[in-house]
Amino acid sequence: MGARRAHEASDPDAAALAREAWLLMSDFVLDHGRRRQVTEALGMSFGRTRAIRRLARRPMAMGELATALGIDPPNATVLVDDLERQGLVRRRPHPTDRRARLVEATRRGKALARRAEEILGTPPPGLSALAADDLEALRRILSSARTRE
Repeated sequence: MGARRAHEASDPDAAALAREAWLLMSDFVLDHGRRRQVTEALGMSFGRTRAIRRLARRPMAMGELATALGIDPPNATVLVDDLERQGLVRRRPHPTDRRARLVEATRRGKALARRAEEILGTPPPGLSALAADDLEALRRILSSARTRE
């Protein structure tokens, strides 16, 4: 463990502050109901929306999609079968692995993914009301915390 992490782990004040900050962020994000808005606007579960959003970014092999979504491969197959029936994704041969198939979003799937991104990317009023300096500091802090994972 690095010197900084060792210090943080042994500093109960830092641990308490990190916990409080995390709970505030969690409450802030979850209390804005964006998941519900996406589900209602797209007419599908948020889990299916997550899959469409990932596939709209780039095609993925089934195993890769399962890993990205944190689900078992058989569940990914059921999910893709359902999305394929709805015309939101299609399977195609993998260009370098004859045994694998890639799954990609269709034009309609990409349109739904864009709609979901619009909803999820709309900041709540409390965040939009912050000063530009505060927003930049928040962006910098969150980016820094994300890269340490």
